[in-house]
Amino acid sequence: MEKLQQMKKTLQLYVDTHRDELHSLSRDIWSNPELAGNETHAQKRLARFFSQEDPAWTVQSPYKLPTAFRASWGPVGGAEGDPVLNVGFLCEYDALPGIGHACGHNLIAEAGAAAGAGLKAALQSQSELPVRVKITVLGTPAEEAIGGKIDLIEAGAFADIDLVFMAHPAQQDASFLPCVALDEVSVKYHGKASHASAYPWEGVNALDAAVLAYNNVSVLRQQLKPEWRLHGIIKHGGVKPNIIPAYTELQFYLRTPLVKDLRDLKAKAEACFRAAAVATGCRVEIGYPTHAYYNILPNVTLANLYENNGKALGIQFPEQPVNFSGSTDFGNVSFIAPGIHPFFHIGTDAFNHTEEYTEAAGAEKAQLYTLRTAKALAMTAVDVVCSPDLLMKVKEDFRLIKLKHEK
Repeated sequence: MEKLQQMKKTLQLYVDTHRDELHSLSRDIWSNPELAGNETHAQKRLARFFSQEDPAWTVQSPYKLPTAFRASWGPVGGAEGDPVLNVGFLCEYDALPGIGHACGHNLIAEAGAAAGAGLKAALQSQSELPVRVKITVLGTPAEEAIGGKIDLIEAGAFADIDLVFMAHPAQQDASFLPCVALDEVSVKYHGKASHASAYPWEGVNALDAAVLAYNNVSVLRQQLKPEWRLHGIIKHGGVKPNIIPAYTELQFYLRTPLVKDLRDLKAKAEACFRAAAVATGCRVEIGYPTHAYYNILPNVTLANLYENNGKALGIQFPEQPVNFSGSTDFGNVSFIAPGIHPFFHIGTDAFNHTEEYTEAAGAEKAQLYTLRTAKALAMTAVDVVCSPDLLMKVKEDFRLIKLKHEK
């Protein structure tokens, strides 16, 4: 127990000592917002942070994706030839169109970097560890648009990572919130143009199909489960009132608490879209332009450890909401390896994806909360690294919850 507490004090001291560098890192990313897939400045800034922090970090930038990076350190501890426990910390750093870092991804990057470097300091302070440990900090771009973590999963970036940690800014501190599964559908109707006044009977009205589809979905909502969401827009409705529209396009988001329910919702929505095509004589194209985001699998052991460490640092955990409608590509990661994705307050009551939240994410006030969260993440990793029994429990939690959700 004394060794454990000493390691936690060491990592806290590291974060406190380097708080100005960490704030500079976050502020630089905040001041140079980049959209999903274009985060070259943030990627290079984070890669440089690790290269300068200690030459012992192996930094790969780019890594698998043009704006991803990987910084690895170790392994240390255990006995030569023992299996390596690879502890992963994730950094997000993409911004939103028009309003910059309104979801605080600059703070996610800072927390991931601080936690990874803090854990390294804790491990370096010990001559003996029960397992061989490696640290990997992974830069995961494009969460807001295309699901960069899913591309990284498919590219094998998570193949050797055993535990995954990250945290996301929100309105309150929570060790777990039930983020929902999400898929995006694109619906395109192809009709036939004609003069809308002179000979409308010669046309096939793609706008009629779009309106019917939208109304079909609206009627469908009465029969949907209360937690399911289906919302969308007409992106293209025609070009001029006196031309029968030959082409229209709609975009919908589909959300369900569990990824396995997403298949049922997609089938119901597609029936609405196809019915509109049949009724109007249009041809319909239904496509899914991005990856589906899975719901996050909870890990009770990791969540309890995080709460205990957070409380020791002064974090308060109010009663968690029953429902939460946000979505993240970390959900897909949680099906690959045991992990935790807590949320943290940053000192504002503003909501994410607003100009007010952008301002708060760049403010000095957010630093206390961000670095405190980074410490709690690293302290939780220390708990697991130092206790083979806890590690087994974390892995068993993961096995059982994944089995339940894949049935």
